[in-house]
Amino acid sequence: MEILNRLVDSMQYDLVKSVQKLVQIKSVRGEKKPFCPFGEGPAKALAQVLRIGQGLGFKTKNIDNYIGYVEYGAGEKMIAILGHLDVVPEGTGWDFPPYAAEIHQGKIYGRGTIDDKGPILAALYGLKAIKEASIKLPQRVRILFGTNEESGSRDIKYYLEQGGEIPIVGFTPDGDYPVVNSEKGIILFDAIKAFRKKDSPIDIKYIKGGTAANMVPAYCEAKLQIRDEFLKMKITKKIEQFIRMSDYQIKIEQNNECLILKSEGIAAHAMEPEKGKNAIMQLLCLLNKIDLGSTDLADYIHWLVENIGMEYNGYSLGINCKDDGGELTLNLGMIDISEDQGKVCINPRYPHSFKGSDILAKIKTKAQVANIRIENIINEPPLYFQPNHPLIETLIQVFGEQTGLQAKPLAMGGGTYAKSIPNIVAYGPRFPEAPAVEHQPNEYIKIEELILNAKIYAHAIYALSQKDWSFGYEKETPKERRC
Repeated sequence: MEILNRLVDSMQYDLVKSVQKLVQIKSVRGEKKPFCPFGEGPAKALAQVLRIGQGLGFKTKNIDNYIGYVEYGAGEKMIAILGHLDVVPEGTGWDFPPYAAEIHQGKIYGRGTIDDKGPILAALYGLKAIKEASIKLPQRVRILFGTNEESGSRDIKYYLEQGGEIPIVGFTPDGDYPVVNSEKGIILFDAIKAFRKKDSPIDIKYIKGGTAANMVPAYCEAKLQIRDEFLKMKITKKIEQFIRMSDYQIKIEQNNECLILKSEGIAAHAMEPEKGKNAIMQLLCLLNKIDLGSTDLADYIHWLVENIGMEYNGYSLGINCKDDGGELTLNLGMIDISEDQGKVCINPRYPHSFKGSDILAKIKTKAQVANIRIENIINEPPLYFQPNHPLIETLIQVFGEQTGLQAKPLAMGGGTYAKSIPNIVAYGPRFPEAPAVEHQPNEYIKIEELILNAKIYAHAIYALSQKDWSFGYEKETPKERRC
């Protein structure tokens, strides 16, 4: 099937241009509007990708701007490739405009280039190569374009509610190579505490930081009102001393009787929080060193520092656990503290042989002692396929044939559409040893890797179509352990 690779090579210019056009649409989740369930940006991105699909000669369908698809073939059963067009907020620290899709040194830069606009377009052009080669497949192939993967996957829920067809097998290009057979469970919740009014020589007017629960926050800001000038000088000196003794990037600005503290961290995906630096927690660690008085707000900060701090494994919270799928990770992604209330959004991700309900029970017990409410809970169970599952083996074989690399299936902390619809696993686009740039400033995809992805996906679609999936292979239900 070398013809597929030659056809993909001939489409390089068009594929790159399509990626640029799609990345130039800012598709962060926005305010719900008529015919735009997740805001105008995701709806515009969906319209654009369906135009691209039509231009390539495929049948397309838009399902109420929740999700859309292109389809090829006429078989009774269907193979699916699922990708998403929504992106996380761009954040700060970019060297290139996040929505310009500029090319520098063989890389397309922009939010969504690797997560997930570039990869799903690579799959689309891989399918186009099959079409151009006049290869008739025994099943239909459907490429689904979602618009809400980064904030709940309600697009897939809507697809299923509307009677959307379940694939016999497929993949989502939203993970790592050679293939992901284990995805951690994902918990999201808000930890909220109400503050009683109480006089204090230091009033914290606000603390705000973070843009998404699934991102290590790169920025956090606090405003402290200190009316006593001598105390303000004393506190300023103590803060400066703390900053010098730590490796935290925190700046102080004075505004009359107020101090503005600006904390800068390093953004990263919440599945790999150790690769970032949490701007919120480093600022809270600083504030915890200051005598804020006997207030509910001070107690709240102290609880967060003592139970989370700069850890990434949930040890102090009592929820750390580990199996062959990796170790639990923890990210505090957003904070919003006013004079009346504090709220943080926390995102633990736990390995496949543990129960999310056990982890939540431990968190609630610790929080209850401090009068902290745990609300808005989401518990997304883990996903697991045996390494010898036919889907896993087929995709690994294709990867090896196209790259010459031999590798074993991987576990991943990120959550993908594979959890939302049966018979799907994450497959690429990130190659072994490649840096994780998704959810970070200067996100990019190498053009040569974009093209290689398209080739791999073309061959994967063909290989999956040649297998007998009539026995209805299903994902494994892992044995559960207690953390």
